[in-house]
Amino acid sequence: MNLYANSAFSLNRRRQLCQRVVDERWTQVGSGLPLRSTTRETRVLDCPKNRDTPIVTKADSQPIHCVDALGVVADAMARADETLDLAARHLDSSLVDVLGILGFDKHYVSAQGSYLYDAAGRAYLDFHTGEGFASLGHNHPDVRDTLQAALAADLLDGVQIHYSPLAGMLAEALTQRLPPGLDAVFFASAGAEAVDSAMKFARAATGRPRFISCESSFHGVTYGPLSLVGDEFFKEGFGPLLPGCERVPFGDLERLEAQLKAKDVAAFIVEPIQGRMVTLPPDGYLQGAQELCRRYGTMFIVDEIQTGLGRTGKWFALEHWDLEPDFVLVGKALSGGYMPVAAMVTRREIFQKAVGTLERSYVHQSTYGRNRLSMAAGLASLRVIERDGLVEHAAHMGSVLRDGLLELQQRYEMVKEIRACGLMIGIELGAPKARMARLNWQLIHMASEGLFPQLIVIPLHRDHGVITMAAGKNDVIKLLPPLTLSEGEARIFLDALDTVLAECHGSSSKNFAVVRDIATTTLRRQARAKLT
Repeated sequence: MNLYANSAFSLNRRRQLCQRVVDERWTQVGSGLPLRSTTRETRVLDCPKNRDTPIVTKADSQPIHCVDALGVVADAMARADETLDLAARHLDSSLVDVLGILGFDKHYVSAQGSYLYDAAGRAYLDFHTGEGFASLGHNHPDVRDTLQAALAADLLDGVQIHYSPLAGMLAEALTQRLPPGLDAVFFASAGAEAVDSAMKFARAATGRPRFISCESSFHGVTYGPLSLVGDEFFKEGFGPLLPGCERVPFGDLERLEAQLKAKDVAAFIVEPIQGRMVTLPPDGYLQGAQELCRRYGTMFIVDEIQTGLGRTGKWFALEHWDLEPDFVLVGKALSGGYMPVAAMVTRREIFQKAVGTLERSYVHQSTYGRNRLSMAAGLASLRVIERDGLVEHAAHMGSVLRDGLLELQQRYEMVKEIRACGLMIGIELGAPKARMARLNWQLIHMASEGLFPQLIVIPLHRDHGVITMAAGKNDVIKLLPPLTLSEGEARIFLDALDTVLAECHGSSSKNFAVVRDIATTTLRRQARAKLT
C-alpha cells in the first residue's frame, strides 16, 4: 500500500521540491561573494533499481540520491517552513524564542562549504560551524562520498561482539598523530561521553576518588562532565552533582598543587585553550601542571574536543607545549560535519586496568561508539585534513584574521582584547568611553551578562550575512570558522566587522538601540517574574 497516495505532496511534487533545492544548492564565488546559481550542470536520473527514485548529480560529482523510498527527505523539504514551529512545539521552545529575539530565526534550506543558505537564497558566511563541528565546511563532498560508499558496501554494524576494520583503522590513525604511548582508544558518540569515559578509566587506574578541573572550563553537560564544568550557570537546578569534583583557577599552579598534595586525586582535566572565552594558558602552565600530576600520581587529561584536529594550527593543541598526557579527548571535528563521534585515547596500561580482564571486557561499552558511518567519517576527515594541508592552512588563516583584528583594535576602543591560536579566536569587548554609550553598556549588563556582544553579533548576521556567536555570560565573541576558510572569506568577515564597529561607535547607533530594547524588555520580564 502506498502510504503517500493521498498525500498533498505526491511523489512527483516531492521530486520537484528536491530538484529545486539541489538546483539552488551549488554556489559560485565572484568577487569573494557567494551567489546562488543554477548554471552548473544538474540533472535528474532514473535509478535503475527504483525508477520512482531520482538521483541528482553535479557535473563534477558522484550521483546524489535526493528522494528516499519512504519520502522522508522530500517531506522534510516540503515542511521546511514549519521548522521553527515544530521546534517550538516539540523541542526547546525557549531556544526558539531566543532565535527570534536575536533575529536568527531564519529558514536555512541548504549548506555548502563556508556558507548556509536561507529560503530566500541569501548566503550566510559561517564563523561558528556548530562549535567547530563542521570544521571541514558544510557537506564536504569527499566525506559524503565516503559515507555513501560505506552504506553501499553493506558492512556489518551494530554488533557489540564484532570489530570492523574501520574502527581499528581510525584508532590507528589517531594514535599515529599523538605522542608516543597513547595507543589505546575508546570510541563514543559525543565529547561528553569521552569525558565520562576518561573519568571512569582514571578512577580505575588510580583507585582514587577525586577530580580537579579549572574555573571557567567546559567539558560537557551530562552528569559526570557537568560536575567538572567551571561555570555555575550550567549547573543551576541540576544538583547535587558528582561528589569529589573541585576547581582551581586556570593558570594557578600553586592552587593546583595544593589539591594534588593529598594524593587522592584521580585526574586533573584541562582544556589546553579554554573554549568558552578562548583563554590561552600562561607561559609554562600546562608543562607545570603535567609535572605536578606526575609528581603526585595524578592522571593528566587534556580535553582537545574543541582544540584538536587542526583548529589551533597544529594537529593537536598539546603540540604547542610538547605535552605528553595520560589521556587525550577528541570530538567535534572528527565528525567531518556529518556523524556523531568522539574518542578517548589513553595508554594501554591505563586501559587494561579498567577493562583488561576477560570478566571486565564488556563493562564499558557504547552502543553507537564504533558504528561504521562514524568510523568512516572520522577516517575521511583525517585524510582530508592531511591531503589538503588544512593544519598549515589553519595556522596561516589564523594569522590573517588575527592581524586584521589587531588592526581593528587600534581603531576601535570597544575592542578590548584579541585572543587567538590558529582558527580559534576570541574578541573581548570593553566598555565604551562616551557617556551615552557607557550608560547603554551599564543597562545592557544589568539585564544580562552575556547580552553586550549581541551589539556586534546581531548586525553581523542581519546586515552582512555573517554568523558569529556570543561566548556565554561574558563580553566575548567567539570565532570558529571552517579550516577551509579562504582569504577572500576572511576579508569579507573583517570588512563586515569594521562596518559594524564603526556604526556602534557612532553618536546615534541603531545597533545600540536594538540591544538596549532587548535589555529593557529583559529587565521588565525579570521584574514581573519577581512579583509572581
